Amino acid sequence: MWGYGHSLRCGPLHAVGDLTMRISGFGHALFGISVAGLAMLSLVYGDFAPIFEPFPGFRFWAYGLGAILLAAGAGLFSGRTAPASAVIVGVYGMVWAVARTRSLLLRPWVVGSWYGVCEALGPLVGAWILYAMLRRQDNAPAANVVTGDRALRLARGLFGASCIGYGAAHFAYASYTANMVPTWFPGRMGLAYLTGAFHAAAGFGLLFGVLPRMAATLEAIMLSLFGVLVWLPNFFAHPMPEWAPSAQVQWSETFLTFLLAGSAWIVAASLRSAPWGFAAGAPGDSPSAPR
Repeated sequence: MWGYGHSLRCGPLHAVGDLTMRISGFGHALFGISVAGLAMLSLVYGDFAPIFEPFPGFRFWAYGLGAILLAAGAGLFSGRTAPASAVIVGVYGMVWAVARTRSLLLRPWVVGSWYGVCEALGPLVGAWILYAMLRRQDNAPAANVVTGDRALRLARGLFGASCIGYGAAHFAYASYTANMVPTWFPGRMGLAYLTGAFHAAAGFGLLFGVLPRMAATLEAIMLSLFGVLVWLPNFFAHPMPEWAPSAQVQWSETFLTFLLAGSAWIVAASLRSAPWGFAAGAPGDSPSAPR
């Protein structure tokens, strides 16, 4: 990726099975740490991460949002505050996505314009699904338009559409992507195209429900490896690569990549009761399941 960056049953607690597990696993932890990391960057640099175009009172809002996000990131690790913190992060992702639509409206034919919106949908979907899982875990009395089966299928579909956008960016900016591949990898241009195809395949799998659990898991692994193999080594690179010209960019893109990876792991966790292979329908998608 360049520049980054179980169906939930609505029945009783015993019917939810492992979906109601205490969400304290890898995806949840990675998501919370990454949110806190982006928040601290806003406080350190007085800038949004990811960076928005300047507007009146830009620095004031950057500090304020940084403080709120830092509290939300910490709150994700507390049982009592985690649902509310997930909502805050979700609202942040929604505002981020809306802000990115400006370039999409101005240049809808440019893949990079779509990429910005897709990038913003990652944390929005991650927070959305995490909130739903936490509510189920707390044995909420009933599902609603945010936590129901249909809502969660929509969320996973949006994440799948975002993955397709990542794949399209790999093909549209293949040379740029290839430059980010570590030099010790053979066939760097081929890897740029191959990973683009993998992103797209995972996206279509989630969007159309074809091997969704496998698609989400492989996407999570790929995003995690991108952060480990591409962004983390850049902190030791001399000179800095042209696509990471400053420490702020390096930190921002590192946390953003792991935030997207955390979102992917959360999507995969929401499919924990789904089979790895093909199945006639996803668990909890039967017409008789409460909505």
